[in-house]
Amino acid sequence: MLQVSQLSKAYGGQQLFEDVSFRIERTNRVALVGPNGAGKTTLFSLILGEGETDSGEIVMERNASLGHLPQETAPKGDETVIEIAAGITPEHAKARRIIGEHERNGQTDSEEYHEAVARYTELGGYQTEPKAKRILAGLAFRDTDYDRPACELSGGWVMRAYLARLLTAEPDLLMLDEPTNHLDLESLEWFQNYLRNYPGAIFLISHDRAFLNALVDGILEIRHHRVHTYNGNYDYYVEEAAARDAQHEAAYKSQQRKIQQLERFVERFGAKNTKATQAKSKQKQIDRMEKIDAPLTAEKTIHVKFPQPPSSGQRVITLEGVHFAYGDHVVYRGIDFQAQKNQRTVLVGPNGAGKSTLLKLLAGVLKPNQGECTLGHNVQPGYYAQSRLDMLDPDTSVLDEVLSINKPITEVTARTVLGSFLFRGDAVFKRVSVLSGGEKSRLALVKLLLDPPNLLLMDEPTTHLDMASIDALIAALKDYTGTLIFISHDVYFIRQLASTVLRISAGELTAYAGDYDYYLHKSESTNARAALTFGDKLSNLRPEDAVKQKESGSQADPNFKSKEQKRAEAQARQARAKIRAEVEELENKICKLEDQQKALTNQLEDPDLYDSNPGKVMELNRELVAVNEDLEVLNERWMEATEKLEA
Repeated sequence: MLQVSQLSKAYGGQQLFEDVSFRIERTNRVALVGPNGAGKTTLFSLILGEGETDSGEIVMERNASLGHLPQETAPKGDETVIEIAAGITPEHAKARRIIGEHERNGQTDSEEYHEAVARYTELGGYQTEPKAKRILAGLAFRDTDYDRPACELSGGWVMRAYLARLLTAEPDLLMLDEPTNHLDLESLEWFQNYLRNYPGAIFLISHDRAFLNALVDGILEIRHHRVHTYNGNYDYYVEEAAARDAQHEAAYKSQQRKIQQLERFVERFGAKNTKATQAKSKQKQIDRMEKIDAPLTAEKTIHVKFPQPPSSGQRVITLEGVHFAYGDHVVYRGIDFQAQKNQRTVLVGPNGAGKSTLLKLLAGVLKPNQGECTLGHNVQPGYYAQSRLDMLDPDTSVLDEVLSINKPITEVTARTVLGSFLFRGDAVFKRVSVLSGGEKSRLALVKLLLDPPNLLLMDEPTTHLDMASIDALIAALKDYTGTLIFISHDVYFIRQLASTVLRISAGELTAYAGDYDYYLHKSESTNARAALTFGDKLSNLRPEDAVKQKESGSQADPNFKSKEQKRAEAQARQARAKIRAEVEELENKICKLEDQQKALTNQLEDPDLYDSNPGKVMELNRELVAVNEDLEVLNERWMEATEKLEA
């Protein structure tokens, strides 16, 4: 489907890659990996036709469609979420927008409205829209979000809407640049499972080991300006790359020993008449030898010994009877929490449960509406925000940003540390505003680790970091002597660092006094990633709804549950599981019918069929009508079932 041959590209005298060749077939799931700055996004841009190659060629199979999700935020406009998701082409989007405007304004009798409906029907829009809604639901949008303008949403939610558009369109080649960055854990799990059954090829950039291991069957590694190909998932690639490097190094050393022996013979006997002929023969042997390239040195990665924070008291931070709400949106009511010195705690729980809110309460970024948040003796909290720009001044240079920390350091020290974080040479004078997501993350880490607090609060610290940087961050945090509380959806990162787990669900906190595997055992989870969103009977409710549900059971004590309540909750869980199974069964049937619909449509688009076999055309049309009718019925049933599930 995609053939890249002998491709080379350089920027400003810096060679990104050269002589790159690879092929992606229709059923492949391939990941492009490599350190930040290796040229992964540039290679994507060249394939998309957004830049000029220095040499080589890129060939797409004729009539093959290509869809791309960029790493950075997509543009926001006046279009609604459903208009973005269902508008898989500009013509789709225009017709859908006209229909929506006229329906909202009660102008359904106009000629423009009827023309838009006719065109939208002709383009298959009314078959596309139910599919778009199913995908939006999987990406955690609610029915009430469908008609919201994109300009009201955060950048992450707009990216989800554009991701839904891509999945609805189902291009033959799906190109994704860090697609998991803007997804919460529940949406990520759904997205991962959806891509497993995707009918086309997938080519992606990701630094999420668990995601790559679950999905890909091939790895393309950019390293030292070359692309190396590996079959298998990420773990297999790591093993094979290490074995390949070891084998290459052994062969190189063996050849170098042989060359040195031959060169010594030439030097010693080249001037002697009796040995001159033999010496010339040895020199020819050296000249004819196909030289093995020297082993590539390992990529320079973050490796610095950072200062350690001052010691704190045993009791680091305490929450007592804390209530917190965003307006009418109640998140916590009367929670208690305590962190001890040197604990390393990961916060887990469903999307919207309040993990980031709890971290901000602990950091002092948010103040409780009621209750107390008390720091222990000599405790200095530090907050690594999910939005890196909250920690950075976009108008300063990289160097000045580091020199601005409270702890005085010399420019030499600052530049040395920045160099180890891959800011070398003139890169230290770049403005923060022009840095990539990965560069901002590394710069924020430099600031935090050069003046470390003894209570470190980190929200998704691995986002935008490459694999090597994640490993280096893990090494730094293993040496860290303070108290660490963090949120992450990177299972590998969690397993390396967490010694305790705090589950947050429906405004309640449950502590697990063991590492992540202990938590998996106690929660009886078989999927390490899915367990990050493991919740109780209220996990599908928003926190404020959960509080209301608890209050309806007992006005005196919101935590009290009668036997009747517990029995009712058990019945509700069973009913929910039954409806969820029905939704999944309907989705599977709909997907099969959509595949059948697509196959029939492709056959009917063949002009030769109408001349050669008119009877076959009639038969295919009858089948297509039946499939469309079945789809309409199943889509109605799916909508009813999902409404029941949400209720």
